[in-house]
Amino acid sequence: MALFLTNSLTRRKEEFIPLEAGRVGMYNCGPTVYGFAHIGNFSSFLMADLLRRHLEYSGYRVTQVMNITDVGHLTDDAVADARGEDKLECKAREEKKNPWEIARFYEEAFHQDRKRLNLLDAHHFPRATEHIPEMIGIIEELLRAGLAYEAGGQVYFEIAKFPRYGILSGNTPAELLAGAGNRVEEDPAKRQPLDFCLWKKDPKHIMQWDSPWGRGFPGWHIECSAMSRRYLGSVFDIHTGGEDNIFPHHDCEIAQSSGGEDRIFARYWIHRRHILVDGKKMSKSEGNFYTIGDLIQKGYSAVEIRYALLSAHYGAQLNFTLGGLDAAREAIRRMRHFRDDMRSRPPGPAGVEAVQALAARSDAAFRSSMDDDLNISAALAAVFSFIREAHKLAATRAQGEAATKRLEEWDRVLGVLRPVAEEAGQGTDGSTSGRLSPGEIETILEEREEARRRKDYAESDRLRRILLEKGVAIKDGPQGTRWSYS
Repeated sequence: MALFLTNSLTRRKEEFIPLEAGRVGMYNCGPTVYGFAHIGNFSSFLMADLLRRHLEYSGYRVTQVMNITDVGHLTDDAVADARGEDKLECKAREEKKNPWEIARFYEEAFHQDRKRLNLLDAHHFPRATEHIPEMIGIIEELLRAGLAYEAGGQVYFEIAKFPRYGILSGNTPAELLAGAGNRVEEDPAKRQPLDFCLWKKDPKHIMQWDSPWGRGFPGWHIECSAMSRRYLGSVFDIHTGGEDNIFPHHDCEIAQSSGGEDRIFARYWIHRRHILVDGKKMSKSEGNFYTIGDLIQKGYSAVEIRYALLSAHYGAQLNFTLGGLDAAREAIRRMRHFRDDMRSRPPGPAGVEAVQALAARSDAAFRSSMDDDLNISAALAAVFSFIREAHKLAATRAQGEAATKRLEEWDRVLGVLRPVAEEAGQGTDGSTSGRLSPGEIETILEEREEARRRKDYAESDRLRRILLEKGVAIKDGPQGTRWSYS
């Protein structure tokens, strides 16, 4: 069955046909590293991870690129030429560090959170600061083509030279100017108010590089154009991001990457809708702003967060709640319990054909759901239907192993069944100080209890040692197992 995806460019669900048979080039807008990434950011990154995993499950060879924006951009990006303070430099002033120190610290924090959430490593994580020559090269091309102009040491893209500007968002220059009001600051160097900056000049800006136009720094939009071209070529298959990236960022990328030709440099644009938290827009003032570290501190594990953020379709507005995390915990517990139960089945005659037939039917339903625009809800329904039926059908160890194999194959896409011990004690913001959260401890104790029930005492002892090494003392008694921080 063919894969269908909702393409933001055409605003319809389309069959995915890669440029090269069997291979996919995918660019994901990554983090701007001036603070801890929050669950809204990770909802977009996880969508890209799910897409890559399903593509690879379907037999494609994927090259994934996720950029690291370590050259700050403005605090107000509502319109293409918005003015404001640089985010990295604001944070540097706040923490009394230089912007490079801020960028490296929060980049490492992002990677730690990413690994906790079990996102696959991208093939390339290019930093903007390490691709300034490529950005300058594209700007020079645009100047030679007459699509850009220099004024006062700054270089601007001329919107009038690209009639399709706004093709992704649906905005037109006339509508943007009419609706912008006071948001578009007049710049006498510009030919038109909406022309956006490719190379900037500001003597107060700390992060600067030499260029043919003097010392300066790149505009935000040119960064992704340069890095995607460097690793994927001038035209590639898939570009992803959050819906907030559509305008102005992705519209500007399309304009400057066209080279004046009637082409769009990325063929499929996939965007994750904003998430709500407790029915409201996420904000610190509402008290519903969560980083991964915040939720770990509340006792939830990283894979529970992963499951909750993936459980709704990327085109739907997920309402993230702590109750949803509790439901994710129960869903993962059911999967793990099924896996452990299947592994503990007694020896007996092989007779695996019925289980294998069930697994094949269920896999067909799983693949069909994921091929239908990553319909994760239907795919998970196929997983839990299989678990119910296999529980009844698999009576022997061989049958249990056949059932477990199917679940583990699906987890290549879902990524939620790795052992809890792998994700424990890897805090990113210092809030846990390496200490396991109560939720992580309880989950490890559940795994230990399952091991004891099936008389796997070696596994039980291993899990006990993990707890001891993490400073958790446990005591078994008639009322169950009790634990305390030692």
